[in-house]
Amino acid sequence: MRKDLVTQLEVIFSLILAVLGMVLSLISLGAEIMGLDLTPGFGMVQMFQLLIGLTLLTIAGFLRIHSLRSADTPRSLQADVGIRMGATGLVFAYVSGVSDLIGIGTHVDPSFDRPFVGPIQLGGLLIGVLIITAGLLLYMTSRGSRQTSSLESLLKNDKA
Repeated sequence: MRKDLVTQLEVIFSLILAVLGMVLSLISLGAEIMGLDLTPGFGMVQMFQLLIGLTLLTIAGFLRIHSLRSADTPRSLQADVGIRMGATGLVFAYVSGVSDLIGIGTHVDPSFDRPFVGPIQLGGLLIGVLIITAGLLLYMTSRGSRQTSSLESLLKNDKA
């Protein structure tokens, strides 16, 4: 009975985080359309809001996948790698998003009035999201309660 309650709480919490993450991300991406932008273009407030939304969505994804597993199942190496890849993707997205503020971006010269999001930062954010997605896929396809990983069947070369 206790495991069912914990699983239900995980599902509810992951849904709340997913909705909050989507709302934050959509508001940050559509701030100009909604008239909520403080500065012209995509500014740092919107970037932080997008990054927080992405973090909430990532946590919600991992929690939801975790709630689908039985509680007594030990984590596999593949699942651990998936979690670490998701965290690495988040770090990559954060560094790409705030690169101008930390001084490693392409718009840090005095000729620019303020930091803004350029194509290289957007590419870095996309790479971060792809790394997070790969981590979620690795975590989802790890063995769980099965003897082997479902990803292992793709790597096998059956010649029957």
